[in-house]
Amino acid sequence: MEEYSSGDDGNFNSDEISILVKECIEGVIGGTDYNQNKINQWTASIVEHSLTHLVKLGRPFKYIVNCSVMQKSGAGLHTANSCYWDTTTDGSCTVRWENRTMYCVVSVFAVAM
Repeated sequence: MEEYSSGDDGNFNSDEISILVKECIEGVIGGTDYNQNKINQWTASIVEHSLTHLVKLGRPFKYIVNCSVMQKSGAGLHTANSCYWDTTTDGSCTVRWENRTMYCVVSVFAVAM
């Protein structure tokens, strides 16, 4: 993975990150229907695209990205995250996206270097 520096400050902006992740999700699975045979490819692509765009921001963080995709079938989907860290420097956000056939939940964790 390449490193980029944009000169931006070192703050974690969850609104900005959420927009970035939604764009990555839309780019990978935006216009498609759920397909069990493509899930591994889709989740890997969403995670890799998200990480690439996060690194391009040039902020001083180590990133962790998690992606789950679930077919809409009427079953419940519950997720939770908990972190023990410095809330003044570290951050996280979770993005929930859906279309008519599936849900996608992406969590991003940013730990200051």
